Amino acid sequence: MKKVAIIMGSKADLEWSEKIRTRLEAFGIEVIMRIASAHKVPTRCYEIVKTIEEEVGVFITVAGRSNALSGFVDAQTYRPVIACPPYSDRFGGADIYSSLRMPSGVAPMVVLETEAAAVAAAKIIGISNPDVRQRVAQYQEEARQKIIRDDEEISNG
Repeated sequence: MKKVAIIMGSKADLEWSEKIRTRLEAFGIEVIMRIASAHKVPTRCYEIVKTIEEEVGVFITVAGRSNALSGFVDAQTYRPVIACPPYSDRFGGADIYSSLRMPSGVAPMVVLETEAAAVAAAKIIGISNPDVRQRVAQYQEEARQKIIRDDEEISNG
């Protein structure tokens, strides 16, 4: 399975979600993008989750403010859910608590950076997909080599 679904709470979350999609596609992962507010259209949100659940290995939810989307999606599927709420200083960052505090039996993982959310999803997909696993390993090695080059540059420069 080589698909990840990104569900946004509104179209305002599209720019944040596009960053996740770009990184996922670099790992060779197909992305399904949908919009469904758990507050405003819970029935539609449920239908979307159930319609695409068998196609995807991971859901990534992107919703800020009062993030009911991540918990709602997690409670409706057996697939892993990664919450990647867009940062907003509007509430002094306190809106993150709506992504962290979940009722019992509901356990979306919370990853705050778009690239990291994509890497986490790719690692999950990579458990059963050798091609994705290899791309993740290559990505990690490139990051390590960059640190080594940067260190050599400043220590020898």
